[in-house]
Amino acid sequence: MKRPIRVLVAKVGLDGHDRGAKIIASALRDAGMEVIYTGLRQTPEMVVNTALQEDVDAIGISILSGAHLTVFPKIIRLMKEKGMDDVLLTGGGIIPEDDMEELSRMGSGRLFPPGTPTASIKEYITEWVLTHREF
Repeated sequence: MKRPIRVLVAKVGLDGHDRGAKIIASALRDAGMEVIYTGLRQTPEMVVNTALQEDVDAIGISILSGAHLTVFPKIIRLMKEKGMDDVLLTGGGIIPEDDMEELSRMGSGRLFPPGTPTASIKEYITEWVLTHREF
């Protein structure tokens, strides 16, 4: 029997609004994924180290603070340094479309705006993991 997909959900920086992250974490758990929720005020280093320790398939960053062009590139760099090329970095929040495209060019997976159906997020993570990770 295959193991469940493991996803780390994190809030990075001083952004204290975690309702969306908790909704996503709950929806992914309901879909049969194993979710590790790190809570508020994580650093990029903490997120990547936890992802390594927990052997996750995907990292989901919830960001509403406007710091996405700082946070995501740091996480991408740290993931590359640690050889985490087969781990999905995805996320969502208040991120303008142009910035989503720029982050995608840097190596981020798909990013989701507020109001995205949780089923779409679950399907994206599932498809990506089944395509890029050994199961």
